[in-house]
Amino acid sequence: MIRFDHVFKRYPNGREALLDLSLEVASGEMVFLTGHSGAGKSTLLKLIALVERPTRGQLIVNGQNVNTISRGKLPAHRRSVGMVFQDHKLLADRTVFDNVALPLIVSGVGEREIGKRVRAALDQVGLLQLEKNLPLELSTGEQQRVGIARAVVSKPPILIADEPTGNLDPELSLEVMRIFRRFSDVGVTVLIASHDLALIDRLASNSLVRRVRLETGKIIRE
Repeated sequence: MIRFDHVFKRYPNGREALLDLSLEVASGEMVFLTGHSGAGKSTLLKLIALVERPTRGQLIVNGQNVNTISRGKLPAHRRSVGMVFQDHKLLADRTVFDNVALPLIVSGVGEREIGKRVRAALDQVGLLQLEKNLPLELSTGEQQRVGIARAVVSKPPILIADEPTGNLDPELSLEVMRIFRRFSDVGVTVLIASHDLALIDRLASNSLVRRVRLETGKIIRE
């Protein structure tokens, strides 16, 4: 599903974010990326979503070399990768329903299909009853779950999340991580950057959960 083959990433300021990184993630696997701030976790996720491109090396996502994906085909690639952020990035003046529907509207999905998919996504994260609320009327944990619903509404085969529980208390963090694991259990490939090792330990009983530790752009332990 995802394969990094001797990948390097250097930013214009000269910083080497990834150094000769090789990693393979199987379809339906759940992988936690750990390591200190600046270790390369966010960069690795950005390469998968083609927010950034590798400087050197080969990265295969969904059977395609990302270096061969043209600018015109970027939107289609990004629709195949659901992205969840620590700060939610919700539109404050749009309802929960409209926030989740946004990727489908951009893709030109029909109104009836949008309604069906949005409500299914909200049901998966336990927020169907809040579809008419505005984000500011929700708790921080609920806002994060709206972000997850928006990421999965297009039914992407890959779901990536960058410190998705960074602003949540331990119990809410566990609740959010269990949502990610449910998606992994039904075949979605999930990669999560997290510094919360205690939380990862609570989920690691599942054989499909794997940790990958990064340090200064290199994998230290798998």
